[in-house]
Amino acid sequence: MSSAKERMRNKKLKNQPSSVTYSSPGVGSGSSHCRNGGEGPSHGRGHDPSPARDRGSSHPIHGGGWVRGHQRDGKAYGQELPKAITASGFIKARAAEVTAMLKAVNKTTGSVHAFGVLPKHMRRRAMSHNTKRLPCRLREVANRMLEKSQKLGQKEKKPQSKTKSRKARRRHGNLLLDFNRRQRKNVWLETHIWHAKRFHMAKRWGYCLGERPTYKCYRACYRAMSSHCLLQDLSYHCCLELRGEEGLLLAALAQLTCKDSGPTFAAVASLSGRRQGSTLVYRAGQAPAQPLGPVLFLWRPRTQDSTHRQLWLWIHPTLKQDLLPELRAVCQCSEAVPPLPTLEEMPPAPAPPSQPPPGPAQAPALDTETKGPQPDGAKASKRKRSQGETETTGPPAKKVLGDGTRSPTTPVTWRSSTTGIVLSDLTMEIVRYRLIGPLSHSVLTETLEAATECDASSPSQQACFWWPEHCKDERNMSLHRKQADIFNLLKGVYSTAEVPSGSVLGLTVDDPRLTLPRIRGKAMPSIQQAQEVDEEEESRRELMLHGVPEGCSQSPLWERSVRDNVTDHKTPEQELNRMRSEVLVPGSRLQPLPQGRVPVLLVQQPGKQAGQEQASWGVGWDLLLPKAWGMAFWVPLVYRGVRVGGLNMALKHSQNKGAPHFPHDYPDCPAGKRFQEEQEEELLAKFKRRPPAKRTNYIKHGCLAPFRCPWQQLAEEWELIVREEAVTGGEEAKGGGSSETLAKLLVPKAGEMTSQVDVAFTILRNRKSLRLLSSWCRPTSSKGQRSQRQWAVPPLNPAVAASLLASNWRSLVWVRLSLLSKGQPELHAQVCVPAPEDLRRQRGQPSCSEPLEPLHTDHFRSKLKQLKKHRKAKPTSSSSSHKSDDKQSGSAPISTSTSTPGPDTSSAPTIHSTPGPPSLSAPTPLPSVTLPAPSLTPPSSSPTSDLILGLWPEPLPSVSSHCSRVTLGWVSQGDFSLVSGCGEALGLVSLPGLLHMLLGQPEDQRGLVLLRNPSSLQYRLAKVNIEV
Repeated sequence: MSSAKERMRNKKLKNQPSSVTYSSPGVGSGSSHCRNGGEGPSHGRGHDPSPARDRGSSHPIHGGGWVRGHQRDGKAYGQELPKAITASGFIKARAAEVTAMLKAVNKTTGSVHAFGVLPKHMRRRAMSHNTKRLPCRLREVANRMLEKSQKLGQKEKKPQSKTKSRKARRRHGNLLLDFNRRQRKNVWLETHIWHAKRFHMAKRWGYCLGERPTYKCYRACYRAMSSHCLLQDLSYHCCLELRGEEGLLLAALAQLTCKDSGPTFAAVASLSGRRQGSTLVYRAGQAPAQPLGPVLFLWRPRTQDSTHRQLWLWIHPTLKQDLLPELRAVCQCSEAVPPLPTLEEMPPAPAPPSQPPPGPAQAPALDTETKGPQPDGAKASKRKRSQGETETTGPPAKKVLGDGTRSPTTPVTWRSSTTGIVLSDLTMEIVRYRLIGPLSHSVLTETLEAATECDASSPSQQACFWWPEHCKDERNMSLHRKQADIFNLLKGVYSTAEVPSGSVLGLTVDDPRLTLPRIRGKAMPSIQQAQEVDEEEESRRELMLHGVPEGCSQSPLWERSVRDNVTDHKTPEQELNRMRSEVLVPGSRLQPLPQGRVPVLLVQQPGKQAGQEQASWGVGWDLLLPKAWGMAFWVPLVYRGVRVGGLNMALKHSQNKGAPHFPHDYPDCPAGKRFQEEQEEELLAKFKRRPPAKRTNYIKHGCLAPFRCPWQQLAEEWELIVREEAVTGGEEAKGGGSSETLAKLLVPKAGEMTSQVDVAFTILRNRKSLRLLSSWCRPTSSKGQRSQRQWAVPPLNPAVAASLLASNWRSLVWVRLSLLSKGQPELHAQVCVPAPEDLRRQRGQPSCSEPLEPLHTDHFRSKLKQLKKHRKAKPTSSSSSHKSDDKQSGSAPISTSTSTPGPDTSSAPTIHSTPGPPSLSAPTPLPSVTLPAPSLTPPSSSPTSDLILGLWPEPLPSVSSHCSRVTLGWVSQGDFSLVSGCGEALGLVSLPGLLHMLLGQPEDQRGLVLLRNPSSLQYRLAKVNIEV
């Protein structure tokens, strides 16, 4: 027998007593071994000379006893019987075996499962999680073991939800609870679910907004803006309401505006309430410095014999945190008014004795758990709500309307005890949609219908609605008829641009869901009605010339009580579906309900107003609604063939109009600074995600800051250049006496600049100064350009330029750049001054190749290699911790003791008058000006900083003289423009640099600049347009 079989046999017979005596052929024929119960010389249990009991023997005897398996020599099992058996010993031995067997059966050894007791053929895998598959005698033990195993887990398992299936999760009440939970951090618009199914959503400014569609529609959206209609949801814009005496309101708001920048809150056209106005607000008493951002404002029309006025301010959500404290300060609104109790917080009203009629007042707007009355024999649903469930779980879930992130106890109204002005925050209380396109009015006239007069047949049921009470006054109905007539006149207007810009029309309309078409179509203007010559033609002409009358701009939407009544009594979709199922002819118009009248405001949005090209492009209408009616108007508008755009199309709309977009293009505002910081972090994180070998080396391309624009450094450098030129008197200047005269004129002003060291840069918004710059740039003729009006413009000379620079040393100018040849400008592209040879080459050969930037040397690359080799040679604990981060980001820590400046950057950069790098070739050569020296050493405040491969570390060297062309500014928006058919960009340039360039350029080439993308070495010629 092999050793393995012997060990197995010994293990099995370990505790078995010896009770049988076998003969052993290996000891002699007559001799035998006696075990317990047998006859022999020894009868002790401890004495067992048999080979089977000899555990240390390596030579088994095959003659006697039981041996497992076949024999090694091929012999069969032994057949002899024991010679003698002692009964008492044999019984004792068997009793011991039975006891050992029972003990082995009852003792759980390796397995802790109850089904381990069962035979193998009865075991099932499902028994481990379903104890009902076990026999009844083992279920109790299995349940106890299952509970014990669950308690021994590392983490206590959460109790499983009772509604695990998708069908249960999609129930109306559970779905609303989940949606409300997801709105605690980011506010959802009323169209969020519609957008989430069709758009890429982005979390911006505390809201969850649609950024761009999931399907390709860029050109389709442009065609909609140019020829039909594009729809956008602007409900995330914040609305602030001011109420008080007109004189006190104007006096308080005058501290926040500047007359030189444009119309203010006291503009005559806007003060009457007929037009919507726009202005730029500043910090109180700081204008024209420290701007905050643009504001759209709307005055409520005056009422008879009353000086109490109401004003709405529409602002971007990033501007709210800056403007709201300023408004509270200037209006002296320091007393917070506690919010009114909501409908859910008020005590419930007693139930009526009789069953109320089916209507929206009975059914909540969002509670659709009950499917209506059912017959007695109808089959009940699977899940029934118990009688005590309502008491324990509370009221059913309600949809969050308004700002879900704001606490109900947060004050939203402030009152002034001295002036009586009341400031209210109406954020998310009013829905605002924007329709962009020349046929926006056709979409509105086909979607909306003026409300019909109320029938007084059942006054008891209509007592809780606002429209029956409103119809009791004949003056209100007379005004409503006039508004309806003016709204019907829009059907004959060919384009929205024919209506005066900013016109406001108040109207009360029926529920647009009643006239929802069965299939989606495309709204077009009524040409035949426009060609008819009758009384409507005269009224339509009056509308186009003078706009909406003052009285017709009034609307019940201004009243908070009316807005709350319309919101609370909105007709649910369930009721409308029931009405549609009961009509005789499918698709017929439903009868309007008493609660289906909605007050709205229509505000005409002007298109492109600045400049002479593409007049009124992007014109449209804004639709203002009470909250909870967003989807009731959104779906009917979409069924009229409009395109829907997101945040991306709003940016393109501003770019095509040539207007700055907030907060992207307002770097001097707090919101613009915060946006640029966030944008820099996003672009830098995206840059680091790429492998180091696949990144653009911006150092070699001569781009100092590819992810941001150092405006402050640019303004300071150009101010330093002008100051040095004024001090030297233009001795080193060449190229004519204009620069010398400008320098002499600026000498008296140079001493004033010494006290403006810490002055921040600003954007020039003085309209008179912008008109001068616009006329000096002399925009060339292009497609769609209007003839420029002739007015007295002083010619460009050093005296006029010096007077313009007297108070605008660190000012930037907003410009629009149009490429003269191929190319597509990108974000943060450089705007540079062309060299004289560039202008000569462009004049002689317009189709010649444009200049190239010579490739720069990356001195940090070799230092990175040295540092990596040094880190490998002397590994430290800190280097091992940063190894993974350096491998991903391509960065390495730099020590100030090992950093040495490179050969080209060891000295301070200067602006030379001789050709060759690093000298600058400018139209009028600049004097040698000492600027802050670039350094490869990190700031002294931080002994160790991260150097990223391909990016300049802080502090940056001279941004104006780093390349072969002098830098004027950077691009904030750039792309190929489908409006003009060429590459266009919007950006900011330095005012001193722009004037210096214009003075040195010939008149026929005045306003030409060079554009270069951050990842390219190719310069492109572009034309500067300053539109006012």
